[in-house]
Amino acid sequence: MKIMNIKKIMMSSMLMLGFLSASAQDVPTKTEYVFNPHWYVQIQPLGVQYTLGEVNFGDLTSFNVQAAVGYQFHHAVGARLAVNAWQSRGGSEYTLNNVTKKFKWAWKYVAPTIDLTFNISDLICGFNPQRVFNFGAYIGAGLNIGFDNKEAGVAAQEIASFHYTPAVLATTNNTPLSLLWDGTKTRFVAQAGLTGDFRITDNVSFGLEVSANTLNDHYNSKPAGNADWYFNALAGVKIALGKTYTSQEVPDNNVRIVEKVVEKIVEKPVYIEKPDPKKDENVREPLRRDIFFTINSTTIAPSEQQKVQDVIDYLNKYADATVTITGYADKGTGNARINARLGQNRAKTVVNALVKAGISLSRITSDSKGDTVQPFSENDKNRVSICIAE
Repeated sequence: MKIMNIKKIMMSSMLMLGFLSASAQDVPTKTEYVFNPHWYVQIQPLGVQYTLGEVNFGDLTSFNVQAAVGYQFHHAVGARLAVNAWQSRGGSEYTLNNVTKKFKWAWKYVAPTIDLTFNISDLICGFNPQRVFNFGAYIGAGLNIGFDNKEAGVAAQEIASFHYTPAVLATTNNTPLSLLWDGTKTRFVAQAGLTGDFRITDNVSFGLEVSANTLNDHYNSKPAGNADWYFNALAGVKIALGKTYTSQEVPDNNVRIVEKVVEKIVEKPVYIEKPDPKKDENVREPLRRDIFFTINSTTIAPSEQQKVQDVIDYLNKYADATVTITGYADKGTGNARINARLGQNRAKTVVNALVKAGISLSRITSDSKGDTVQPFSENDKNRVSICIAE
């Protein structure tokens, strides 16, 4: 009966070890996105500008357009050169003898600016190229080049004729638009804005943008004693040039797998076998462990540490055993020179881990195949060091 109980325990242990070994191969993974720096162009043909003034809102609005080229050097930070243009408006009301009259004028401009852009959604929530909506902001500065201000000159004459009697008009030096300018004037402009982008594809998004722009008091020809302002609202598309990201499957260390094994043992007749004196108990099977790495990495992930420990335990158990470690890199990324170095460093990382655990360097042989050999059909699995101990 004692022998029978021992055999039942051994059978149960082998079944449980086999089940757990099979489960260990089914490691949960998650998709990891890697940002690619890229250029983009932005076209915003639908724009409205409001120039701050004293008359009604509708009298001070006009259409404008904008185009930009930018470089996204970080998933949350980029820069762009934008050119905004079309028309600005000014206006004023004057009252004489209980009669109020409104005067309006318009002029044209082109405003190139350099902006620093921020993806607020990525800064707060992390990089996710599949996000449907991204909220952003930007700050910038540049030049506002104004021209064709003839309407302001006409308005100045009409205001003077209305506001002053002929006698006063003949003697006063006070002109209603004392900051009136003509020709072409270039002024410094600073701006800040908010953006909202709706993802259409990986490379195309539809965006909305609002901004506040400030420049000196001369812009609208009318003295106010403070800076002049105009506000833009724009809509258009952004087109990324090239691949914006890559994706890979990596182990999800945040998921815990709990397996419950219930094994019912049925007693059967037990036949005691006589030991085979010819059986060599020192015969051992070679051990192979594939230690996988993430893209462009030579660091052993926590999920792969147990494989390294298996090699260490094997070498400690069999004092005459040796191990061969071969490093690889996937051919789908990088180039031959980079991948040769990656394969070499991945093998070296495992060698260092064994030596640190007390394994003599004389028992270790290392090699690198780079991307010249691909041991697996799946590209991402070729980021690996293969260890064979025997």
